[in-house]
Amino acid sequence: MIKRISQTVRSRYSGVLFLSLFATIAETVLQLLIPLLMSDIIDLGIVTGDRSMIFRQGALMIGLSILSLLLGVGAARFSAIVGNGVGAELRDAQFRHIQEFSFAQIDRFSTGSLITRLTSDVMAIQRAITMGLRMMVRTPIMVIVAMFFAFSISRELSAVFFYSIPLLLAIIGVLLVIVAPRFTKLQQSIDKLNTAVQENLSAIRVVKSFVRADHESEKFDRSNKNLWDVTENALSIMIIAMPLVQLVIFGSTIAILWLGGNAVFGGRLPIGKLATFLSYVNQILFSVIMMSMMLIMISRSAASGKRISEVLKEDKEFEEETWDATATIADGSLTFKDVSFRYHKDAHRNVLEHISFSVDSGMTLGIIGRTGSGKSSLVQLIPRLYEIDEGIIEVGGKDIRSVSPTLLRAAVSMVLQKNTLFSGTIRENLQWGHENATDEQLMKAAQMAGAAEFIERFADGLDTMLEQDGRNLSGGQRQRLTIARALLTEPKILILDDSTSAVDMATERSIQSALEESLPGMTKIIIAQRIASVQNADKIIVLEEGKVVCEGTHDELIETCDIYESIYRSQTWEEADNVS
Repeated sequence: MIKRISQTVRSRYSGVLFLSLFATIAETVLQLLIPLLMSDIIDLGIVTGDRSMIFRQGALMIGLSILSLLLGVGAARFSAIVGNGVGAELRDAQFRHIQEFSFAQIDRFSTGSLITRLTSDVMAIQRAITMGLRMMVRTPIMVIVAMFFAFSISRELSAVFFYSIPLLLAIIGVLLVIVAPRFTKLQQSIDKLNTAVQENLSAIRVVKSFVRADHESEKFDRSNKNLWDVTENALSIMIIAMPLVQLVIFGSTIAILWLGGNAVFGGRLPIGKLATFLSYVNQILFSVIMMSMMLIMISRSAASGKRISEVLKEDKEFEEETWDATATIADGSLTFKDVSFRYHKDAHRNVLEHISFSVDSGMTLGIIGRTGSGKSSLVQLIPRLYEIDEGIIEVGGKDIRSVSPTLLRAAVSMVLQKNTLFSGTIRENLQWGHENATDEQLMKAAQMAGAAEFIERFADGLDTMLEQDGRNLSGGQRQRLTIARALLTEPKILILDDSTSAVDMATERSIQSALEESLPGMTKIIIAQRIASVQNADKIIVLEEGKVVCEGTHDELIETCDIYESIYRSQTWEEADNVS
């Protein structure tokens, strides 16, 4: 992470970094010169009554203070540019890398955790850079030069540093050792809180439908209380440490005033020099405090940096060197050869086991089975949303691992169970399938998907605005729009994962007929709970506990497959009961 940040700073912000460092050094030097002028005003001006000297030195002090202020503002601005720039780069790098994640990788991190890493963790690093560019340069210069001036004023008083600074460093060291691990827990608690909020807001309709607002509030309270406790646990150490730091500082000041007062009364030290010495002491000790705060901030940003690195170091799920750059997918033929799959490598059993079947281009394949039999898992392997563990999958005669995911997913379009639409117009949502599609092309796809009739009823037609996730549409309307969007990609294979469950049977048959007539060369894969949705398919496979137990046409399966026949009879009886 440090290497990546340094490369970003060198390549993009080297000029701004130089200006920030220059302004910080110049500001620090000027602040160190001001106490010397103050000493001259007291010892050479006030004591001797030389007013012209007082005004001359006073004007110089004011000028240096204003210049120091301007340099400080410049240093803060330049360091903020670098910090914000690095933050933007890290967010962009993470977001782009996440786009290349497989479903399995996203599952491992969780959505809430990824949001935290993109926001809170990046902000921690951003703040550390913005503050660190000033403090990490300013503090060493301030301490070294101020101590040099202090020793040149009085070695006797400087002996105080041999006691105070080691004590401060010891307190800071213990503070860092104890607090650093707690910041990792703090960020993990933010993960859990974000996950709770994200789940609740995305499922707010379900929460209200089941009157579970109190339950969700309690769950949120637990996450919120946990974050409170972890934060309090981390900050409590700092709260205890700060009075100790102040005790050392005040004790040092008292000791210097005692020793310095005796030196002034004994004629060994001018009073102006004592005032200057105290000024340098305050600057030194304040710098040490700021350094301690900076180190705590860096400690937290280090925990955040580690979490960001976990995202950026996540290997790509796909090995690019195995891709054939000249490969094309000629048709929609599909073959599974002894395919097995599990979601987690350490899982005890496979979700899919030894799956083998083939479908010719242009055919319609129906997949049916009980809930949890592996239907959705099977089709998600085709566009490589998940990686198979064993076996081979071929699309258009090509092993899917030999072509790039971009080429593969351009040939395989999938409509998932969850109908995802984005805020914007209907046109903008449909153009996800074809960015430059004309209105005629959009409406043709909508016609095939059965969406044209309700689009035309809207006053604004394709320019009708959709709310987030298409919440101003019915479930059936959302399903039909997502099917139309998929059709605009002109895929070789179209996968409908229970994507017509929210439409009536007549509309479903109309959609299937339109697909057969308009796109006869496209392979259709239909996952459904209702046998009526797949009974006209050229081939139907029946899944049971992750295995293909039957394969054939509807008529063949009625005769030869007990599971299929049982599902068919139960659904037929249900329909008869509903009619009666």
